[in-house]
Amino acid sequence: MLQVSTTTYYEWLKRPKTVRDRIDDFLAELIKTIFNSQRKGCGTRVIKKALLRQGHQISRRRIGRLMKKLGLFCKTIRKFKATTNSKHNYPVAPNRLNRQFTVNKPNQVWVGDITYVWTAEGWLYLATVIDLFSRRIVGWSMDSRMTVSLVNDALSSAIGQRKPGKNLLWHTDRGSQYASNSHRKLLTEHGIVQSMSRKGNCWDNAVAESFFHTLKTGLVNHKRYLTREETKQDVFEYIEVFYNRQRLHSTNDYWSPVDYEEMQKVV
Repeated sequence: MLQVSTTTYYEWLKRPKTVRDRIDDFLAELIKTIFNSQRKGCGTRVIKKALLRQGHQISRRRIGRLMKKLGLFCKTIRKFKATTNSKHNYPVAPNRLNRQFTVNKPNQVWVGDITYVWTAEGWLYLATVIDLFSRRIVGWSMDSRMTVSLVNDALSSAIGQRKPGKNLLWHTDRGSQYASNSHRKLLTEHGIVQSMSRKGNCWDNAVAESFFHTLKTGLVNHKRYLTREETKQDVFEYIEVFYNRQRLHSTNDYWSPVDYEEMQKVV
């Protein structure tokens, strides 16, 4: 069909690879290693930055071509249901953060939210606390119920580990857990200033939403959990081992949250 003789075909098979082909093979192995180290959740932008740190300046177009050849595609995300109940009679704090997500010091602004994971035993809820300075998860809590203690435990964990000073800004949505008397009392005890998103506006807490997107894409949506205990161990490992210490974050110039803090000489 191609009008190629048998002799020509076999000569082509034996022909040595060009220099560019050999370089592509070398880069392909590096790309595969980086892609797998990021749990198959990164694209050409992240890979380009990682390769540059290794001394290889490669275009995103070339990386994309090699990824396609290797069959490497980012994981996708499913929709997730709302966990916010803003229909309550508790006081609502103003939006003091006002989408100012760039922070130049640690323990100045924390954001929090709640998500869920399905297991064969039922729902497991996860509350997180993120430091906007490095995007590090500084506190979290998991429980079978979405109660006030879930968010209080997450925040208390962060306070115990980071020991922030007075006037830390704490931003969340308007959920009843964050507006409750118990939670506001905890904030008062530690001199924390409360901020809340506008009603029904997920963009006001985009950093917390982004982490849950990453968690679902990189882990939860590709697992079938039998028990809550199994899920807790998996989520703990994802947060503490991978996300905080290994995942390259664009906001941190593609350094992990822990590495970014260490580079800024932050304890």
